[in-house]
Amino acid sequence: MRLLVLADTHLPARARDLPGPVWDQVDAVDVVVHAGDWVEPGLLDRLEERAARLVGVHGNNDGDELRRRLPEVARVDLAGLRLAVVHETGAATGRERRCDERFGPGSPDPVDVLVFGHSHIPWDSTTPGGVRLLNPGSPTDRRRQPRCTYLTATVGAGGLADVTLHALPLRRPR
Repeated sequence: MRLLVLADTHLPARARDLPGPVWDQVDAVDVVVHAGDWVEPGLLDRLEERAARLVGVHGNNDGDELRRRLPEVARVDLAGLRLAVVHETGAATGRERRCDERFGPGSPDPVDVLVFGHSHIPWDSTTPGGVRLLNPGSPTDRRRQPRCTYLTATVGAGGLADVTLHALPLRRPR
């Protein structure tokens, strides 16, 4: 099972559309995961139509319609991999401890992988309890990062593999 992991698309505030390579991945993968900050519901509509399967949450910049349509936390089982998605996990300092408390083995509903967004900073770490934490950055708003980014991965036999951070070409200003 192939995954595309996105967050912080901020359309149309930061870009008119997702970059072409991201749409190519939407068409190629089995599941698109979006960790919030869509900003306008148009992208959600388009991904619901085009993606084979979509798992998403709302973020702090998402208005009432997106908050009605999307949960704050999404949990799914993907071929035995327990995946959760949330927009915010708080400051980088202490993130692994906080995420273990909320999503780790001792929590009421533990997961194997937690996808989050908010910071626009790619992140890939594992908590002491074994939860893999992933932030794809942003495909449209690089902020303090050298490039806009997204993640791809594969799921098989209950595990996550081939996690790859993709850096997009720099785009010309609007």
